[in-house]
Amino acid sequence: MNMFLIIELVLYLAMITVLGLGLIFSRKFRMYFKFNWTNYAIILVVYALVRLAIWGMMSLESFYMKLTLAQLPMQILLVGVNAAIFVYFYSTVLGRGFSKSGKKSSIKGEEVNVKWSDVIGMENVKAEAREVVELIKDRTRVKKIGGKILRGILMLGPPGCGKTYLAKAVATETGLPFLAMSGSEFVEVFVGVGASRVRELFKKARQLAYGNGGCIIFIDELDAIARKRVFSAFGGTEETNSTQNQLLAEMDGLQEREDKSGELKSEQNIIVIGATNSPEDNLDKALLRPGRFDRKLYIDLPSLDDREKLFEYYLGKIEHDPKIDVARLARKAVYKSPADIENIIREAALIATREKRDIITLDDISEAMERVDLGLKHKLNVTPREREKTAYHEAGHLVVLYILHPTDDVFKASIIPRRGTLGVVHHQPREEVFTHDKNRLLADIKADLAGYVSEKIKFDTTSSGVAMDFKQAMSIAHNMVWRYGMADKSFLGDYSVIPEGQISEKVKEELNEETSKIIQQCLKEVEELLTKEREILDRFARELLEKEELDYDEIDAIFKEYGKFGMSKGS
Repeated sequence: MNMFLIIELVLYLAMITVLGLGLIFSRKFRMYFKFNWTNYAIILVVYALVRLAIWGMMSLESFYMKLTLAQLPMQILLVGVNAAIFVYFYSTVLGRGFSKSGKKSSIKGEEVNVKWSDVIGMENVKAEAREVVELIKDRTRVKKIGGKILRGILMLGPPGCGKTYLAKAVATETGLPFLAMSGSEFVEVFVGVGASRVRELFKKARQLAYGNGGCIIFIDELDAIARKRVFSAFGGTEETNSTQNQLLAEMDGLQEREDKSGELKSEQNIIVIGATNSPEDNLDKALLRPGRFDRKLYIDLPSLDDREKLFEYYLGKIEHDPKIDVARLARKAVYKSPADIENIIREAALIATREKRDIITLDDISEAMERVDLGLKHKLNVTPREREKTAYHEAGHLVVLYILHPTDDVFKASIIPRRGTLGVVHHQPREEVFTHDKNRLLADIKADLAGYVSEKIKFDTTSSGVAMDFKQAMSIAHNMVWRYGMADKSFLGDYSVIPEGQISEKVKEELNEETSKIIQQCLKEVEELLTKEREILDRFARELLEKEELDYDEIDAIFKEYGKFGMSKGS
């Protein structure tokens, strides 16, 4: 009897404590009670049932009371087993088991802990992101002057450029809770499952926004559910259609409301950040209209200055040779994303560890770049004649690239097999080039044909190793004529967009003749150059046969011996 009274007293004290805390933290308590009132109802029902059970037990005779208490553990066990079976079948078959998106825990902005200073290599887009953060922070002032707060931010850019990292920085700077999901998590075979997951996500976001003044939802790989909708003539739709429709409805539902006192209800302050590698044209226009994804951030590959900062940042995390020329690494890493640069430094650390060294050197980083760009070296039993052919083939590429190419430098020449090829000449632009003029395209064709010409000059025959070179050269020449209007005759326009049946055979023949003319003219110039520079060609072939690999400094030094400086290095 005393025990029952003690239990009842403890329950009363617990309830009084909860109510007292609720009065102290009124808004937090109201938020929790609003979205979890069913829990309180269950607790009260359980308490009432326990109280009734105690009252019933007290009215039994001693023998029956002991008998009931003896059977109670087994009854509790059976009830628990039955409840577990019921919950399992309900959640997987009868309920929303297929639609559960998993337990998405929220992270407070300060716990994400990615600050502006941690975002390296995207200075231009950081300035735009700062403006977004200020708009999110100062949404009251925006509302006061009649403006509307941001609803959605779309980040567009190549993979590995830091879209997710930038979203975390936005969450950190605003201090708002952060919910992250991938677009693929909404996609299922069963129609309606994705839409249900979208509803769950936004329900969670509204709960967090109510208690914290706002919430950020981040959806990575947004194109999985945001590509253009497809409608069937027979009335059916794809599963992604319903998911996207639900997303559109939820974003439209994020409307600010005011209570009777005129106070803005902050549970609607939800900002959706989407990230995608897909071109903007592939996304559904309904998502891109104002009121949904209001702001677009275009995140490009890092510039030369940004790449220097990235190398300094990642090298600062490891032990490295202080003599490493970071500026040279940045010039060599044209078109590399921040993720690529991080991977290069990580690979360099593995190389140094494998060779039992405590610091990373420039050679380690160069080898790491080559592994990433060219592939791992592997041994093949190559005959001496085939090896010599490979050396002359690569020497031809090297000489023509160095002397004739207006934008590219030769960083590596090798006759060590990699990725199914017997040799390679690795070249890259000295700086980012976003358009290709006629001179550069012609230089690319000449460089592709140089291996064929070199083999023919030395051996009076050629090998099947020229197949990929010819494919690239023909593709460039074809595009110059058919698409870029770079033929000698007046074939202006993009003929590739015209249906094939609507172009006359005569026009096709003339276009193909212009393509062949470009190839033949480039071939003639390459033959003249390599014949004239036969001494340099033989020298590089010998160097490759002896050393197997030549780096930029070695290549540049040999050319300077012969007074050659390349098209952009001098006369």
